[in-house]
This record gives sequence, C-alpha cells and structure tokens, in this order.
Amino acid sequence: MGDLNRLVVMTLLMGSMACKQEIPKSKSINLADLDTTVSPAADFDNYANGGWKKRFPIPDEKSRFGSFDLLADSGELQVQTLITEIASQKQDPGTIGQKIADFYNTGMDTAKIERDGLAPVQPILDQIAAIQTKEEVMKVVADLHAQGIYPMFSFFADADQKNSERVVAYLYQGGLGMPDRDYYMKEDERSKEIQAAYQLFLQKMFVLTGADETTAQAHATTVYDLEKRMAAASMTLLEQRDPHQVYHKMDLAGIQKISSEINWTAHFAGIGLQNPGEFIVGQPVFIAELGKLLNTVSVDNWKIYLKWQVLESTAAYLSKPFVDQNFEFYGKTLTGQKAQRPRWKQVQGATNNALSEAIGQMYVQKYFPAEAKKRMIDLVDNLKVSLGERIGQLAWMSDATKAKAQEKLDAVTVKIGYPDKWRDYSSLGVSTESYVANVLKARKFDFNYMIGKVNKPVDRTEWMMPPQMVNAYYNPTMNEIVFPAAILQPPFFFMDGDDAVNYGAIGVVIGHEMTHGFDDQGRQYDKVGNLTDWWTAEDAQLFNERTKVLVNQFNNFTVIDTVKADGELSLGENIADLGGLNVAYTALKKVLTGQEKPIDGFNPDQRFFLAYAHLWAQNIRDQEIVRRTKEDVHSLGRFRVIGPLRNMPEFHAAFSVKEGDYMFLGGADRAVIW
Repeated sequence: MGDLNRLVVMTLLMGSMACKQEIPKSKSINLADLDTTVSPAADFDNYANGGWKKRFPIPDEKSRFGSFDLLADSGELQVQTLITEIASQKQDPGTIGQKIADFYNTGMDTAKIERDGLAPVQPILDQIAAIQTKEEVMKVVADLHAQGIYPMFSFFADADQKNSERVVAYLYQGGLGMPDRDYYMKEDERSKEIQAAYQLFLQKMFVLTGADETTAQAHATTVYDLEKRMAAASMTLLEQRDPHQVYHKMDLAGIQKISSEINWTAHFAGIGLQNPGEFIVGQPVFIAELGKLLNTVSVDNWKIYLKWQVLESTAAYLSKPFVDQNFEFYGKTLTGQKAQRPRWKQVQGATNNALSEAIGQMYVQKYFPAEAKKRMIDLVDNLKVSLGERIGQLAWMSDATKAKAQEKLDAVTVKIGYPDKWRDYSSLGVSTESYVANVLKARKFDFNYMIGKVNKPVDRTEWMMPPQMVNAYYNPTMNEIVFPAAILQPPFFFMDGDDAVNYGAIGVVIGHEMTHGFDDQGRQYDKVGNLTDWWTAEDAQLFNERTKVLVNQFNNFTVIDTVKADGELSLGENIADLGGLNVAYTALKKVLTGQEKPIDGFNPDQRFFLAYAHLWAQNIRDQEIVRRTKEDVHSLGRFRVIGPLRNMPEFHAAFSVKEGDYMFLGGADRAVIW
C-alpha cells in the first residue's frame, strides 16, 4: 500500500503459468506458515512466517516473493482467463474485444517482432536524427512527451495541492535512465558497480542500433555524463517527501524567467496545452539547470541522449536482443532477478496497462461478489469509529487540533471494489501493425486523457488503480481511501474467516490507509485535500518528536551487511503500519463477544497478530534489498512485521513478550502516535 502524493506508481503483476493451473486455496491461518522453533518474543517475523518462507522460495523470474506476490499470481490466473479467451476469438472491429485481442496478439507474435527489429520506432529515431537546432531539440522533446516518453523532465496532471477542486499541470525532475539521482551521486562500492554496469549497458544498447564499439562507447559516455549533471541538480527522495518543497506555482512568464533558454510557450503548445494557465513546478532548481544544459550541451549530444530515451522507453517491446539487454541491467543488475518473466506474462501485463479499466470491468463481473463489498463497508465504518475514538483519547494533542482531525476523518471518502463510472476507450486505436506501435498509441491515448483534465474541476469519481490491482491507496488531495477488488481476497480478506483474522489482515490495511491521512505527509492536508497548516504549533512539535522515535527505531535495523534501513524515507508508511494496527485492534475489540474459543490453539488476539504478520511474509534477493532500501518509501517486509509490533503492549500481552525480549519496547523507546 502507499500514499498518493501525486500519481501512484505501482507495478501491476499480470499473467499466469498456464490455463490449467488452479488458484490455490488459502487458509485463514495456516499452521504450515509458522516456525514454532523460533520464539515469538525473539523474532515474530520468522515465528509467524518461517514455514511460509521455506515453502515459497523466490521464482527465478522475480526479485522478491511475498504474500502480495502470491495473491498477484492468483490475479494473473484470473485475468489470463479473460484475455486469452478474447484473444483466441475473432472480434468485431472497434470493440473492446478487438483492442484487447490485437494488443495481446501483436505482443505474442514474436516472429514479426524479430523481423521488424527497430523499424517500428525508426520514424521517431529519424525525427531525432534530423534535428539541427536547440529549438528543434525541444520540439522533439514535446513530441516524445505526448507519446509517453519523458526525456529531460516529467509532466503530469493532478489536483492542485492548494486548491484540490482544480486539476493543474505539474512539471517534475526526471529524464534519468537509472531509477533515482542517488544512483549517479553515491560513491560507495555498490553504487560504483551499478554505475559501471549502466555505462556498459548503454554501450551495448547503442551497438544494437548499428553503432560500432568505439562510437557506442562514446555515446554511452555522452548520455551518462549528461544524466549525471541532471542528477546533480535533482532533489533527493527524502527532500521530495516535504510537499511544500515541491510546490511552486508559476505561469508561463514565471517559468520563462527561471529557465529562459527554453521556449516554454512553444513546449506547452507542442504537447497540446495552448493555455496552461498556472501550473506547479516541483523543482525550480532542476528546471533552471535544464535551461543551462540546453545552452551548453551540443545539439549532437542532445540527439544521442534523445535516441537513448526512446530506446530505454521501448526496449521491452522490441526484438529479443533489445529485450534481453534491457533485462540484463534493469532485471539482473538492479534487482537480482535471475530470469525474465515468460513472454505471455510480459505481454499480458502491457495489455492490461493499456486497457486497464476495460479489463477491470470484465474482472469485476466475473470475480468480485457483491457480499464482499458489503462486508468491507461494515469493516471500514467500524475502523473509522475506532480511529475517531483513538484521536479523542490522545494525551498529546490539543482539543482544537483534535476537532479538526475528527472533521477530516469524517470527510474521508471510501471507494471499494471498482469505480462507479468506467473509462471510455473508444478513441484508442489498436491494430495489428506492431506491438510497440500499440504501446505508443496507448501511451498517447493516456497522455491526451491526462491533458484533457488540466484546468478543469477534479473528477472525484476517478480511480488511480484498476480493480484487478492487488493494492490500496490514500490520496491526500481527495482525502479518500481506495481498495480495488483484487486485494479483497486471501490472505487480506476471507469471506468465511473469523473476525480476528479479517481485522488483522484487511482491517489493518484499511486502518493503514486511513492513517495515511495523518502521517508525516498526509497530516499536512485538510479535510477537503488542500495543503494547509491546520495544526497548532505545539501539536506539530509533539507529533514530530513522537515520529522521531519511529525514525530512530528503523534507522537501527540492518537490512543487509552494513546497510541500514532509512527511517526517514519510510516514515509515512511506518506511521501507517503502526497506526493501522492500533486502529484495527481497537475495532476488533468492538466485535468480539469474549466468548470466542481458540482456533488451532490461538486465541483471537494471537490470530489477529499472526494474520497481520502473514501480510508481509517475504523472501527477497540481496540486490532487491539494497534497491528498495534506496528507492522505496515502504520498509522491507520483515521490518513491517517486527517494527510496529515491538511498540504494541497488546502484542506483548498476546504472546507473553517481556521486558528484555527483542520484540519488546517500552517507556521512552516505544513509539506512541495515533
């Protein structure tokens, strides 16, 4: 789960091994998941999940495998049934069926893809090769942005953070080939190894386009040096966690002043936004540096960079040499993945991304029972009451801030299962021309859809995730929590499960997303989603003091060798995990009668905490540990178990955890927030 401070960026895992596979049945608490040779007071993660970890080693095609991934695999089976049935039949032109079938089938036609080679993207490469001036560089940048390829910087549309009723344009730093600026700037051994591997990767990709080794090496150096200069001007992930630091409202005159070398009027017109009005620049320093780079870097070098951006953005959809080389770096080097996902899984994922809500509508009709939505509504209502009670009982918060917090909680919108209004795909053209052409058409369709929202009222019925995605989110500018249909399955939600398990699993997920409205970022937005300060200064100081305890706890976790967790980067998610547990436990106590008998030897409190721990059962490769610690605002699965539970007296009581045990924190060492 994750907060949605701008656009949610989460991977949708689609595909399946074969039509004959069956979705595995899941027990609410499976004793085989436990390792009872481990003391729950010493290591609750391995006590609750040790058996699961042994039974579910990481598949070669994955860099991490956990409960989330296991459920996503079940979703792969469900969606595969839908797509392969459509793709195997003749469909009427212009229908959703035709679009799904042609998109999927062009991706599976590897013989044609191999014959085509670079031909599908050659018109774009020819356009880049024809560039003569700096003005033409920026014209091509605008053309690429309109096709969902983002050299130089990123562009998106979202609610104005300080006027949440209106959609505005956002300009953000970007344009890098590696995931984050720190990959270029860090000097440790691991970072240097990745930097060297990336430069070799660049060289090999240019060779695949027909360049000789010497030219390819020179091109690789050109791209890397330019990207490193862009990285040096970029904000860190931690700096970007402060929403005020990435909110700079400007108009055309304002951005022209800080970056005069770029004709911004022409750029906006080039992407189809003739009158952008006021928009938000996330990182003015970065945009100013881009202007300087445009002036000082030669046109020829910009052409090399733009060519790379096209290759990087489309390599996964081109012929096998490009796909394989792309995987070598982004799969093996960065994440430790040993093998590529099977072809049909990759193609199914791309098809699903292109037509997500159309496929989602079919998914809901086939797989989402109405009674699941009703039970979720009851759970959400109970958790809202419980969070309200906990807010009311806070000793550290003033009555004035409590009143506003209650107002914000009351105003939270809850979306469950699927949207009330489905997206229209009638203007998306999909053909049998080529796979990558269909990918680019879908990106352009999405870009135009996004541009069409700028300077218009926010559509509060819109979803940022399709129903078939295994995830959930909180959106601060909408003050809403959203639970797609696919997450409402085991191990998160059991239609026939006992309350203790459902409150420990999906109940904590609900509480987690609610608490995002009150984490270090979410608390800065008011009840209608505007970025504004509604806290007293004293309350804000007390909140920050309490969150520092949680930061310090996570900073002391060793993730691998000498690498520590990043308690500041992951603070929002850690607050939400701890808050979600507290709220869900409070809500559980409202529905228990006190007459419940133990099941498999575990009482309701114990089953609650076991169900929670099982959400984060996980095996993960070393490279992925390092990558996620650098990039991900979520803590690793192991620390999502032991981190918050060490702070909960209710957990200590349930498993007889005493002072001196590793799973015990008390006094000033214990984090008490929501």
